[in-house]
Amino acid sequence: MKLKVAVLFGGKSTEHEISIISAIQAIGSIDREKYEVIPVYMTKNNDYYVGEDIDKIEEYTHIPELLKKSTQVIWVKEGDRVSLIRYPMKKFGNNTITQVDVAFPIVHGTNVEDGTLQGFLATLGLPVVGCDVLSSAVGMNKYVMKTVLKDNGIPVLDCKCYTWKDYEDVEELVNRIEATFSYPVIIKPLNLGSSIGIKKASDREGLLEALELGFEFSKKILVEHAISELKEINCSVLGDYESAEASECEEPVNSDDILTFEDKYIGGAKGAAKGAKSGGSKGMASLKRKIPADITPEMRDRIRKMAVDAFICLGCSGVSRIDFMIDMASGEVYLNEINTIPGSLSFYLWEPLGMKYTHLLDNMIQLALKADRENHKVVYSFETNVLEGVHLGGGAKGSKM
Repeated sequence: MKLKVAVLFGGKSTEHEISIISAIQAIGSIDREKYEVIPVYMTKNNDYYVGEDIDKIEEYTHIPELLKKSTQVIWVKEGDRVSLIRYPMKKFGNNTITQVDVAFPIVHGTNVEDGTLQGFLATLGLPVVGCDVLSSAVGMNKYVMKTVLKDNGIPVLDCKCYTWKDYEDVEELVNRIEATFSYPVIIKPLNLGSSIGIKKASDREGLLEALELGFEFSKKILVEHAISELKEINCSVLGDYESAEASECEEPVNSDDILTFEDKYIGGAKGAAKGAKSGGSKGMASLKRKIPADITPEMRDRIRKMAVDAFICLGCSGVSRIDFMIDMASGEVYLNEINTIPGSLSFYLWEPLGMKYTHLLDNMIQLALKADRENHKVVYSFETNVLEGVHLGGGAKGSKM
């Protein structure tokens, strides 16, 4: 019997559309001999829809029309199984659309990739492909991530975190930043990906503009020194806390000194729509890049080891992409950030090592099933009579309540 894999995508995120591309690529490459795939689209209100056309990329040019011919569903735990139920329910007849064995979130950004969706799926008892709640949350929060990595000896740039409260007195905030960092600096929303809201500032005027942009997308922003002679290198990692391996390294080629949202997605959007259904190398895979990266064998080994170390340190599972920065003036390497559900699941970084996308997806699903088996060995609750003697009005006999 085939395992039923629900692939979730979309969601209330600034990276909603990118998630659609990544997911439909994957749906077209999952092994149908082993798995029955159930595409589940999440609207920007986080409503769930299934239907015959949900996995067709061309349908997303007219989403309201797509939803009209699709079925809204909710998740319901029925004993040991989880089902997708028609919503609103019909008064007569069967409302169960299908049962689900494994959830495969292919989502990007806040409210979905940051542990929120993973936590919801975990309460249903579903095996979830990819990172768990904690590693998802830590990976999304750039400040917490850097703190954890720095404490474990993985090099990251020094940074400061500021909030909307700090921004109420913007002149004072600028003074504090200038007292801590020399120009140029980078301003980043704390919990976003795809280069959204990121801006480099070389002077006070530029800093004011960068702060305004950053706080438009997040309640908290990160400030760090900008490397002037920068080479960016990305590396993917597959595995879990016990064992992980690194992919080939890539060197993105950007049109500016910061890799922008347009560099990553817009430039290849026409090809992405055409090839997404078949799982072709589009979406993030259409970004201009050098594979393998133009680095020495020694630097390649160093970055791949750092990537695996960081992945295991953060407790990740499945596939992540880890982005590095090389300061060409000093030769130092810094880990920039981790993407716990990377665009296109970074399949293009595994192909040079001989791993086909179908095999990569199978590995990810099997890792989720392994984690689920391990979770069933852990005691999470037990029977107790602690409530028998509790009287909320007058306290409990023999207790300190």
